[in-house]
Amino acid sequence: MARNKHPEETVQLILDTAFRLFIEKGYERTSIQDIIDHLGGLSKGAIYHHFKSKEDILVAVTDRMTAESNQMLAVIRDRSDLNGKEKLKTIFKESIRRPVQNDIFTVAPDFHNNPKLLFSLLYDTMENAAPNYILPIIEQGISDGSIQTEYPEQLSELILLAANVWVNPMIFDSSEEESCRKFMVFSQMMQGFGLDIVDDEILERLQELTAIYQKRK
Repeated sequence: MARNKHPEETVQLILDTAFRLFIEKGYERTSIQDIIDHLGGLSKGAIYHHFKSKEDILVAVTDRMTAESNQMLAVIRDRSDLNGKEKLKTIFKESIRRPVQNDIFTVAPDFHNNPKLLFSLLYDTMENAAPNYILPIIEQGISDGSIQTEYPEQLSELILLAANVWVNPMIFDSSEEESCRKFMVFSQMMQGFGLDIVDDEILERLQELTAIYQKRK
């Protein structure tokens, strides 16, 4: 039986293997046994030593993707050549353009049957992404005059909850048409705050990702 001397290497092997299988077969069609069969001899105990369930593995895979996304957000947040409003627009464009989004929408599970993953998404949105990345940008926008609001903290949360949850076709199993309608309302809402930060290019990309998700269901 193959052994791995370092626990962190075992964890990465499990996550890499699971992610590949989630892409190839879809999350719902991948079993714990499938993952074990592709671990090069590692036992079932090696998995359950680090993860209690397949859902826990998916959460860890998603957390790894989120960490990469947060690095991108930090880079944009800290740029000195853009005002606050321009940074928000850049974040939306760069976030949805990333090739890894194709993988995320391919892997996507049924959120109705995965409350732990849904909670993880909501928690990261409210406790990490909004206060650490979007709020500083909005506060900069208030200072440089590109954003007008008396409630920067609440606005940062609203923007991300609408974009990451309500508009997200994976959460409510939205069709391309439904996603388009939600996007148009989201765009109107942003314009109401003086933030014309989403455009047709982002809509087209959202429709593309929705099609990927619907195809792999």
